Amino acid sequence: MIDPVVGYVIVLGIALLFATAAIHKLRDPHRFREVLSADAVLPAVLVPAVARLLPILELLAALLLVSGAGHAAAAALPAMALLVLYAAVLAVNLVRGRRDLDCGCGPARAHRPIAAWMVWRNGLLAALLGASVLMRSARPLGIADFLILACAVAVMSVLYAAFDRLLGEVMPRAVALRRHS
Repeated sequence: MIDPVVGYVIVLGIALLFATAAIHKLRDPHRFREVLSADAVLPAVLVPAVARLLPILELLAALLLVSGAGHAAAAALPAMALLVLYAAVLAVNLVRGRRDLDCGCGPARAHRPIAAWMVWRNGLLAALLGASVLMRSARPLGIADFLILACAVAVMSVLYAAFDRLLGEVMPRAVALRRHS
């Protein structure tokens, strides 16, 4: 069984990830439409509607995760489905050899090419989310747990952002510099 604090850290961290992703998409819907169109997994006629729908689904997934304490497994399903969907789209394009595509997973000016680690990341996040809601113990939370929870979510968010930047921006630049040397 997973301690409820650990489970809530995972759930709240992924909710924060979805909320942030949705905000990036809503701030620059034109860019997200371009990213979605470039993925070439949808008929062109569906791209505008799906580009409007996905950020809303991400916000709903985040809200369900935050509010779904009573029905945690049901609340986690939409988020897990989105993570698996995004992993599948990335994997399809990687198999096609289209590694130059923008992942669309960051702010507008952060063009980041897709990579295999992103598929693994999304799969791992979906698995962690599933495990956190299905295997969470029923121990009641105390006051100290809420403090630990808040600090842990903050630390995990910073660590996630650091690893995401390292793998998504720093490593590709280092590899490119080595090739040009």
